[in-house]
Amino acid sequence: METILNNTQKQIGEFVADDFRTAAVFAKHKIDFCCNGNRSIQEACEKKGIDSTLVIEELEAVLNTSSNQSIDYKSWPLDLLVEYIEKKHHRYVEEKIPVLRQFLDKLCRVHGERHPELFKINELFTASAGELTAHMKKEELILFPFIKKMVKANLDHGAVESPQFKTVENPIAMMMEEHDNEGERFRQIAELTDDYNPPSDACNTYKVTFAMLDEFEKDLHLHIHLENNILFPEAIKLEKLFS
Repeated sequence: METILNNTQKQIGEFVADDFRTAAVFAKHKIDFCCNGNRSIQEACEKKGIDSTLVIEELEAVLNTSSNQSIDYKSWPLDLLVEYIEKKHHRYVEEKIPVLRQFLDKLCRVHGERHPELFKINELFTASAGELTAHMKKEELILFPFIKKMVKANLDHGAVESPQFKTVENPIAMMMEEHDNEGERFRQIAELTDDYNPPSDACNTYKVTFAMLDEFEKDLHLHIHLENNILFPEAIKLEKLFS
């Protein structure tokens, strides 16, 4: 039986990295496990005014349920994880951005007068879309290729040429700061949309747009979790092997 009571200082991001099923418990209580995963359960619960015992009981129930559905991302080689993030999460973002922007523009035109919050939602998502697009390019052109080089060099027992950014920790720090910015934008979007619940007078486009925004945020949480809590710490460890 998995017990958490004796391990209260373990960070939230570590729980999710070890078993992604725990993400559902944290999400239910609106505890950020991706951008702010570097906190203990106790610390996060105190900030939210939540009974930590309840959260711990729910986590233990999840961890003590056998499941073949939880993917053990932590066991993946880093080059495979990089490819997965690019092909699944980066591609998802690229595909959904133009659709969501089109729908949000339409909602502002049709419903903006009765629901002025739509203009702020549109503004926040448009800013996020631009930042995420630039962010992913930096990862694909700079950070990810270097991680792949390190993996190959380690397998070949070779050396790695010192990058222009000196150490992998420098671009990682920048990427994590940008993750924090997007996490904050989507917290605001969730608040403005009443956690993606459309109003009573919502048309089908309204409902679909809110459902897509909800899905987009969930995908972003997994995307950021894979990088912040698994890929980045392991890349820093790997780099130290060459020093």
